Amino acid sequence: MAARDLSVPDSVVPALAPPAKKPYPFWLGGVAATIAASITHPLDLTKVRLQASGDKRMIESIKKTIRTAGVRGMFDGISGTWMRQMSYSMCRFWAYDESKKLLGAGKDAPAWKLAAAGSMAGGIAGFVGNPGEIVMVRLQGDFAKPPEKRFNYKHCFDALFRMVREEGVSSLARGVGPNVFRAVLMNASQLASYDFFKAELLKTHMFEDNILCHFTASFAAGTVATTVCSPADVLKSRIMNASGPGSNSTIGVIRQSLKADGPMFMFKGWVPAWTRLQPTTILIFLTLEQLKNGVDFSRRHGVTWL
Repeated sequence: MAARDLSVPDSVVPALAPPAKKPYPFWLGGVAATIAASITHPLDLTKVRLQASGDKRMIESIKKTIRTAGVRGMFDGISGTWMRQMSYSMCRFWAYDESKKLLGAGKDAPAWKLAAAGSMAGGIAGFVGNPGEIVMVRLQGDFAKPPEKRFNYKHCFDALFRMVREEGVSSLARGVGPNVFRAVLMNASQLASYDFFKAELLKTHMFEDNILCHFTASFAAGTVATTVCSPADVLKSRIMNASGPGSNSTIGVIRQSLKADGPMFMFKGWVPAWTRLQPTTILIFLTLEQLKNGVDFSRRHGVTWL
């Protein structure tokens, strides 16, 4: 074996490149989002009912739900929430990671690259997850309607099958435009801003890559996402909750909403939306980071399927 040239200083001997880290399972984001959404479901339910019904105030809407359906009523439509998270959220986290690779958005990527990756992921996930989104919104909003106008779905799969049977396959695309638009805004603001804030916090050397850093970055991301997404979120809920010919027209819903509520209808339900999205965003990223830690721990101990 040839000896190393001792005339070459050790400082210029190229170090062996560390082995590439194995990607995390694609489903981690969906699991993290499902856990978070299950905990905050009552707040999401209240937000949807404020947006799509005549309820005016958050506390009054909660009292109305408990009065008419009991405490269990705060978890109406939970199966729709699970369906939505395991379709839309699983897809968006996977697509975001793949989009970052495509755009070369590494650890210290500029904000515009992260936002572009988030927008790409949102467009894909918004389309893929649209049926689950409709099912979730309808299940959550049903008991806020008069009895004669309710869909009376038993669970998420019953809702999906009945929609296809009673309204045609095209019903699964109801509100897909506003939903994709909202998903683009959500992922560009929530996922991208979390990565951006986390990177900026770590640069200050006041934070380490731990739960405090994750909490602070996700808190900031939740506020940004709520404000950016509110107009599209309101439109999506109103269109998806509507029924009858012509009721899925985005322009028609905007005209009716402007006439009834004025331009501020775009931010109707902002407080419950923030109250719901803020803890949801925090829980999603804290859970996701811990799931990643769990995968790293398992791999170190020989669990190769994670």
